[in-house]
Amino acid sequence: MQVRTSLSTTKEPCVIALGNFDGVHLGHRRLLEHGLGQAVRLGVGLSVLIFEPHPLKVLFPERELKLLSTTQERLLYLETIGVQTVYLLPFTREMANTSPEHFVERILLPLGVIHVVVGFNYSFGAQGRGNPELLQALGKTNGFGVSVLQAQTIGGRVISSSSIRKALLHGDIRLAYTLLGRPPCVRGIVVHGEERGRQLGYPTANILPEEDYLIPKRGVYAVWAYLDGKRVLGMMNIGMKPTFHDLYTTIVEVHFFNFSGDLYESEIMVQIVERLRDERKFNGINELLMQLKKDRVKAELILLETLL
Repeated sequence: MQVRTSLSTTKEPCVIALGNFDGVHLGHRRLLEHGLGQAVRLGVGLSVLIFEPHPLKVLFPERELKLLSTTQERLLYLETIGVQTVYLLPFTREMANTSPEHFVERILLPLGVIHVVVGFNYSFGAQGRGNPELLQALGKTNGFGVSVLQAQTIGGRVISSSSIRKALLHGDIRLAYTLLGRPPCVRGIVVHGEERGRQLGYPTANILPEEDYLIPKRGVYAVWAYLDGKRVLGMMNIGMKPTFHDLYTTIVEVHFFNFSGDLYESEIMVQIVERLRDERKFNGINELLMQLKKDRVKAELILLETLL
């Protein structure tokens, strides 16, 4: 898959899917699969246009975005689906002020678009004035087709990035898994921590996620990750270490079972399978250690049953 950070100097006929694709959930996949079908029918490749940073980061810098995926994760998922080219274009104030008509004229047409695929709630152009109906009208004027996919559902629930965010913030991993079509994850760089876990016999990898990345509800989770090319099981704590601190920043730390390698400064992606319990304050280290033993037993049972 090609990733381009500027418009192509030559027109290459393509079908293009438009959207943020945060999380690349099941709804996004259905839209992209429709795009692939159109691309096959027309004998061209499927491209995706994404703006970086997320437009809300530029328009409302004071807001917390709570994104479901990093840019690299999105690119990985898009490649596995079969996207041929991703245009990762910079989103600026100038771009934010571009009218819907100029967006089509200056962005889509130079890409050689012959068909566009969008979701029912897609908006584009200055102040979001462009909508799917306007895009269809502009398509007729400029000679390209437009497919608009309606809200996608599974089990009677609408699939959306906002629904998945809500599920994760409430610790509902199973619902997030259902809507994503895969386990939710936490991705980041392993950094040095207090090394308290090592002193207790439970060494942990302290993960520093990217800015604006959503962190699930505080608590303990059964997880796994690929480390040194092998799948390693573990348990993850998201919390503020209430047993040791009255006030502490929220951290993400993972204890991997039967692993002793050095992960510092490496980037890892931790797959979340199930929430085990809430975060709690213990009456001393012995009580904490007893609970950690129970957590490990429960996590191993869940992971072995789920993954085997």
